[in-house]
Amino acid sequence: MTIAIAPAEERRLYGISLVLGAYLVFTMIDSSAKWLAQSGMPTPQIMFARYAIHFVLITAFLAPRHGLALARTGNLKLEIVRGLLLLSTTVCNFIAVQFLPLTITGSINFTMPLMMCALSVPLLGETVGWRRWSAILVGFLGVLVIVRPGTEAFHPAALLSLTGALGSALYFVFTRKLAGVDSANTQQFYSGLIATICLAPFVFQAWIWPSTPADWFAFILIGVAGLTGHQLFSVAARYAPASALAPFAYSQIVYMALSSWLVFNQPPDLGIYIGAPIVIGSGLYIWWRERAMTRKTVTAIGEVD
Repeated sequence: MTIAIAPAEERRLYGISLVLGAYLVFTMIDSSAKWLAQSGMPTPQIMFARYAIHFVLITAFLAPRHGLALARTGNLKLEIVRGLLLLSTTVCNFIAVQFLPLTITGSINFTMPLMMCALSVPLLGETVGWRRWSAILVGFLGVLVIVRPGTEAFHPAALLSLTGALGSALYFVFTRKLAGVDSANTQQFYSGLIATICLAPFVFQAWIWPSTPADWFAFILIGVAGLTGHQLFSVAARYAPASALAPFAYSQIVYMALSSWLVFNQPPDLGIYIGAPIVIGSGLYIWWRERAMTRKTVTAIGEVD
């Protein structure tokens, strides 16, 4: 038995709506991680809960129907690399949110589209002109405004958040590469399996159970949200290219700001109000420029035909 793999399609509005929902759910992951860390739960255990619950849920729901087909992949090496990239991103983010407000970690993560543009040169063989390179540079200047290195406001955890954004950019690229190769269910099976195996040796020696109803809610939510968010993300990648979806990552700053303010009583500071629009504007310019280049290429091909 095999799982039917839907081919990549061009239904961009549907893909965009799915990815907007995915980023809302991703905010729940970071919020739950910060809540559990403040409750005293060790970071490795929080990460294990994130992926073990994810893995148990997808196996329980889908293995009875699909059997071994759930684990059948058209590119095992790519699934492993993608799973490790997602785990590395989680490690960086979960440590960073313990020391930084969600608005700062969220704003730094918005460098992901800029990194995707830069990575498209070595990984995809694309050409990036001086305008987009300029936008990338301006975007990273916006990050400097947010993290303010050399001042009392700077925290080294910002560097972890920036590393996590790099992992997210690479994860985004590999998710698109797997569209049409493996089903979204298979992708999420491997995401949960790989991270659970990697984290299991580090969590059981000093296990701490949640102690309050709110802690239990966050403990369960982090796994459910992890599965739901990445499932939405994988399906969205089937309906729209990465370049079309990437700008909508900026919706997460609204979700992050609300969670940071309402749940953790950490409103945005002046650096966020100045730096975040710079980063977002740079990313949107790159998106607009890529669309303009694509239209120009299509028009030229049409004229030749």
